[in-house]
Amino acid sequence: MSNAVSIELIERSLVIRLMRPEVRNPLSVEVVERLTEIVENVDGSIERVIFTGSDGVFAAGADLREIDKVTVDDAKEFALRGQPLTNAVARLPLSIAAINGVCFGGALDLALACKKRIAVPNAEFCHPGVGLGIITGWGGTQRLPRLIGEAAALEMFMTARRVSAAEAVILGLIDQVADDPLEAALI
Repeated sequence: MSNAVSIELIERSLVIRLMRPEVRNPLSVEVVERLTEIVENVDGSIERVIFTGSDGVFAAGADLREIDKVTVDDAKEFALRGQPLTNAVARLPLSIAAINGVCFGGALDLALACKKRIAVPNAEFCHPGVGLGIITGWGGTQRLPRLIGEAAALEMFMTARRVSAAEAVILGLIDQVADDPLEAALI
């Protein structure tokens, strides 16, 4: 599955692209580990790190096939797996989520860790964990309320309601709507 993530250097911007749109770019254990490795090895020659998806999909969050196999004994370890990634992203001088479609669960946590979020007009944001009987362990429970306020964040967590890009701008969840968020992020 090493082809699930691609990296491209465009001038001094590192573009990290999720490359499995046929299954909605899940953040599998392997993908999270690869993303963490990439982010932790960014050097001073890189001005910005941009995360994006492919073929109209940013990412649908953690891989549900992997979540389905989690036992009580390994649940905490699994839940905390994404924290090193989101914390490393948050420490970058400039990180941008160029959200080109659905942005759910762990993918939303990844986007929240970025300094800036730009989305296509038809992007949707959601934390679907309540319907799965889980809640994120990747820092979203801290970052989302800080960004959009406690009441709006609790509503997203407790209802799994999908938020449109237009509403996300109003809430302060994203900074900008653009037809081509990657192009906007490179400016």
